[in-house]
Amino acid sequence: MKVVILAGGKGSRMGELVSHLPKPMVPLAGKPIMEHQIDLAKRYGLEDFLVLTGYKADVLEAHFGDGDAWGVRITYVRDDHPLGTAGAVKRLEHQIEEPFFVFYGDVLMDVHLPRLSDYHRALGAAATIAVHPNDHPFDSDLVEVDSEDRVLAIHNKPHDTDIPRRNLVSAALYVLSPEVFEHIEEGRPSDFGRDVFPRLIASGEAITAYQTREYIKDVGTARRLSEVESDMFVGRPSAFNHQHPVSAIFLDRDGVLNYPVEPLRSADELRLLPGVAVAVGKINRSERLAVVTTNQPLVAKGFALEKDLELIHGRMEGLLSDVGAYVDRIYYCPHHPESGHPGERPELKIRCSCRKPGTGMIDRATRELNIDLSDSFVIGDRTVDVKAGIDAGIGTILVRTGCAGEDDTYRCDPDFIFPALGAAVDFLESDYSVVMTHVERIVSDLVGDRRVIAIGGLSRSGKTILAGATSLFLRRRGVEVKRMCLDDWLLGLHERTPEMTVAERYSYPAINDTLRRVIDGECVEFERYDAVAREGEGGTRSLTLDDGEMLIVEGVVSLDLPEVRDVAASCIYTEVDESVRRTRMLDFYLSKGLSEKEIGSLQERRRWDEERLVVATKKFADSVVDIGKFL
Repeated sequence: MKVVILAGGKGSRMGELVSHLPKPMVPLAGKPIMEHQIDLAKRYGLEDFLVLTGYKADVLEAHFGDGDAWGVRITYVRDDHPLGTAGAVKRLEHQIEEPFFVFYGDVLMDVHLPRLSDYHRALGAAATIAVHPNDHPFDSDLVEVDSEDRVLAIHNKPHDTDIPRRNLVSAALYVLSPEVFEHIEEGRPSDFGRDVFPRLIASGEAITAYQTREYIKDVGTARRLSEVESDMFVGRPSAFNHQHPVSAIFLDRDGVLNYPVEPLRSADELRLLPGVAVAVGKINRSERLAVVTTNQPLVAKGFALEKDLELIHGRMEGLLSDVGAYVDRIYYCPHHPESGHPGERPELKIRCSCRKPGTGMIDRATRELNIDLSDSFVIGDRTVDVKAGIDAGIGTILVRTGCAGEDDTYRCDPDFIFPALGAAVDFLESDYSVVMTHVERIVSDLVGDRRVIAIGGLSRSGKTILAGATSLFLRRRGVEVKRMCLDDWLLGLHERTPEMTVAERYSYPAINDTLRRVIDGECVEFERYDAVAREGEGGTRSLTLDDGEMLIVEGVVSLDLPEVRDVAASCIYTEVDESVRRTRMLDFYLSKGLSEKEIGSLQERRRWDEERLVVATKKFADSVVDIGKFL
């Protein structure tokens, strides 16, 4: 295949950087932009280049010559009278007889080119446009596609801001078949996005969109040039090439990204939750993808059409882009298994694998985006999200926004719980790897055939975070884990008296009996404690420890119970700076509806009836972890 490089632009937006250079000659990490493009193409065996020059063509031609120094062949076609991107390519009509690549000379990319060309040939399209979300869709051409990635329209900048558009940007990388030449007027200025692609669509020619999560970034401004150089310094472009698996954060939509509305039928109803755009932006700057997976049964129920969802998602992406954030891909399940809704769509009333807790959307994303599940996470506000993550074999995070896990549809424990998306992302990007390093050290010290890990410490000292990290660490090494949260054996508020100590607020005999029976292989049922109402919730759950499984016993009094210590392979005590712990207590009880005055009184009571006893249990610990370093 031939590679056509559009290298005639002036790059007026780059100011002094190109005052004496054609834009493709601007230095990027020590060599011209176009040299990076040649290196990329040659990596995949592409050695035949047609370079369309114009502004300061002599400088570019003098540097690259015939390409022999790079082991390639370069032919130049000079455009003394600018004809636009498509008008310039028209001049190559009689030199090209098979599909060819078109590169823009101001774009740094690291794309698996054979995969793109194979995609184009398999679909038999006249043109294939590489598309992706970016952090500046407002000044980019947006591509509208159908469910099969056929291009329906090109929306050139500037856009009509009254119409929500998906953040699906033309990445200035094409594969074109020779029949495209028939749709380019001879000798007249024309542009692919503005003139030729709309003409192809109108004539019925197939144009496909190749959605990619790979690194493609134009360096048309001094700021973007600096950003790209920074990315190259840390190896970001090559890391996101499709041949390299990348981790992902699978985000539920309603209740995690936006305020839940039942059902959310129109774009006007969508509002992002506080801090969401900033949190998604942090994912974009990380080594993980931001992938939305959302159940949308309103389509099957007849409440909305697919085009309504496109507008809803366009508004969501528009709001994210206001702060330069984006999601890498959106997957939704339109199905619903139950009939009985007026106007429902029978063809969508099915039991499917994509509806969460099914893993179909995660499985599809893994195939299409080459995702490494070993370091990926689901973040959701419902137990169906947690169950989907567990069944997919990835980490799970429950946030207390939206439903906050109160759907209670599935009996499963998330690895971590955070107040909102921002706190979850901050943990994953700054503290998670350090916590896991500590967990690896602790778990590697386990000896013997004991199957219990006990974790104790003061309230809000990070026990649950450490328990979740330990569970995840073991699960990723093939060891199934069950968790026994001792708060389920707390007396309800109506059963407590002011004089009770922390030991008296827990039912030690019931804890010991349950632990003994579970270790003996019994299935034990018990009433679950509602941390918000601070009462037994009335429902029950069960706990069974099967052969080969580990049990994590977590609670402030874990290490005060001899029966727990005696069966534990490791006793761990978590601690945290007191100021941090008190802040965490304040936030936690505010979320329960207590006033600051009530929380202050509670903290004073805890100082005498809890802290002395719990701190004394530190002496029983095999390991002490200062979890405050991670919060």
